Amino acid sequence: MNHRPLGCTAAVLLALCGSAQAQSSVTVYGSFDQYLNYMKSNSGTSIKGLEDGAILRTRIGFRGIEDLGDGLQAKFTLEQGIYGNSGTTADSSRGWDRQAWVGLAGSAGEVRFGRQNGPIFFRGGYIDYSSRTLGSMVNNFGVPSRFDNDISYLSPRIAGLQFEGHIALGETTAGLTAQAVYQGAVDYLNGPFRVGYAGLRGKPPSGALYSTQVAYDNLYANYDYGRGKVYLTYVRSNNNTSGAAGRTAGTILGNVGGLVAGTNPDVNNYFRILQASVDYLVTPALRVGALWGTITDQSGNSRGASGGSVGAYYSLSKRTTLYSLVDTLRNQTNGSFRPSGSSALPFNFTAQSDVQGHTMNGVQLGIQHSF
Repeated sequence: MNHRPLGCTAAVLLALCGSAQAQSSVTVYGSFDQYLNYMKSNSGTSIKGLEDGAILRTRIGFRGIEDLGDGLQAKFTLEQGIYGNSGTTADSSRGWDRQAWVGLAGSAGEVRFGRQNGPIFFRGGYIDYSSRTLGSMVNNFGVPSRFDNDISYLSPRIAGLQFEGHIALGETTAGLTAQAVYQGAVDYLNGPFRVGYAGLRGKPPSGALYSTQVAYDNLYANYDYGRGKVYLTYVRSNNNTSGAAGRTAGTILGNVGGLVAGTNPDVNNYFRILQASVDYLVTPALRVGALWGTITDQSGNSRGASGGSVGAYYSLSKRTTLYSLVDTLRNQTNGSFRPSGSSALPFNFTAQSDVQGHTMNGVQLGIQHSF
């Protein structure tokens, strides 16, 4: 792995620290998430290892806010993912792979420019007890997270409603929006009830062999009953294609960057995901939860899957959590979905003979610390 970004990161951090005096505030933040993982496929192959990022990918970040007066603020975020079990950067080609944006915020909302988390990714906490991470079937399908050259607007919440819109510019010779990625969301909160929608469209170039846009539509609802929440979610997407591990092991647009080339016939195949989840606060420190979900191949080619999980999270403090999970993922004959956490598992099943059409069961035990 190329480690040059780590050297660049150190130089940028020194510059940030040196300029902190000129900011209203600069905050260093991050997380460290490590877990022991045991998974076994009914092919007979098993995995035992130390993994990174079940709940939150290990990361370090910097946030800055400057008060410009009259309620206006200038803001920035720089965030880099790290493999905590090896100390290497999550993306060797980027110094700040997770976020790198600057923006202005005021009473009318917030505008941001740069690489940033999208509305689908941001709403993970509204989807299920795991915050749509390890153990979530929605997460196993794949979640569009962030894209380059992104311009966004986040509205204030008015009468319970909040709106968010993004356009990630394609920046090709055909024009800025020729292969743009559009994202939008509406969220409504009223007491214990929350309902909303988050979606994406990725455009292929003009005259592409396959003109269908990559789509991801997510409807969600949850209800806070006092000691926990009940969650329901629906997803429909065609952002799936074959990969080394089988027929549904890859994505067309990708979840953290890229453009739609318009050359993949799988863009015409759609999947539907239905998932239900509940959690319960046993004590102020101990929360337990469970979920079950199905991925349905709407083309009828038996490329779907089903699965679920149960989990427990024990807060040692406001910053440190111990957790354990038991999960199962059951692929149909031509399904090749694999378990995934807040980040892809560094050590996962990679052979089609262990994934496609197979069931994978797992047990995880970990610790997550935020600072």
